[in-house]
Amino acid sequence: MRKLILFCFIILLSSVVYAQNVGSTPEQIKAITSLWQGERFPDGRPKVSDEMLERLKKVAIEAAWSVLRNRGYENQFEGSWTVLFPDSAMTGRVVTAQYMPLRPDLDEWVKAQGKIEKRTDPPTNSWPIDILKDGDVYVADSYKKVEDGPILGDNLANAIYAKSKRGIIVYGTVRDPEGMKMIDGFNSWSKGIDASFLQRMMLTSINAPIRIGHATVLPGDAVLAKSHGVLFIPAHLVEEVITTSEVTQIRDEFGWQRLKEGKYTSGQIDSQWSDEIRKDFLEFVKSYHGELPMTEAEFERYMTERNW
Repeated sequence: MRKLILFCFIILLSSVVYAQNVGSTPEQIKAITSLWQGERFPDGRPKVSDEMLERLKKVAIEAAWSVLRNRGYENQFEGSWTVLFPDSAMTGRVVTAQYMPLRPDLDEWVKAQGKIEKRTDPPTNSWPIDILKDGDVYVADSYKKVEDGPILGDNLANAIYAKSKRGIIVYGTVRDPEGMKMIDGFNSWSKGIDASFLQRMMLTSINAPIRIGHATVLPGDAVLAKSHGVLFIPAHLVEEVITTSEVTQIRDEFGWQRLKEGKYTSGQIDSQWSDEIRKDFLEFVKSYHGELPMTEAEFERYMTERNW
């Protein structure tokens, strides 16, 4: 009897372990983003604040990348993109999607599972768009496919912008650039543009971990996209990345000004600061353009945690 009970328990456990959805459940998303302690969306994704996303636009990718690398996150950047509007930066909260080469049996399962998850009728490449919210960025891995590879054109781009007021980042191709350029506020980062449309491809997951070139991306990451590259920032590090980058910018401006004045040598500025320089820097900060980009509490916490 005990063996029968144990056998039934193993079967039940196996069904839980191997349960598969097209879209990750809130519990699954919370599990893989457990370091985030703030507010979340109903789908489980971390909800980085709009204020943080706005501040992030002004951060240099290189400064943010340095903070991530110092924290051990060395695989968050991908460069060499085709950008619809290169002069416009984009930030937002990531919604992920994974595409793979078509395999009929798996594709049929995806469509059947989509009905169970109460998703709209195919085509399945509309499913990630259906769940977008204001401030989301649709990030898709379509394995850099070119011919028959574009996962969207101007019609889906309009749908994306209507829901998210953002654009798309796709490790693959898009189509209809002329039509997309007519969507005021929309932007696109892709690995190229092709006149064909999606064929022999299938959607396999939504809001699961994906690979974008050299970067590993999780749902709820904050993305910083500029002309020369894209950086995916784990939600729990966003505030640190922004504050550190902002203070570094102010620190650089202080150093440049004092070097021009001849008050300090480059060796003094580039090495650990003396108490005199640190005190001078704090006085400089008090009148920094009349207003700091961060709160006084954030600045004081930063200065307390770092020994310059």
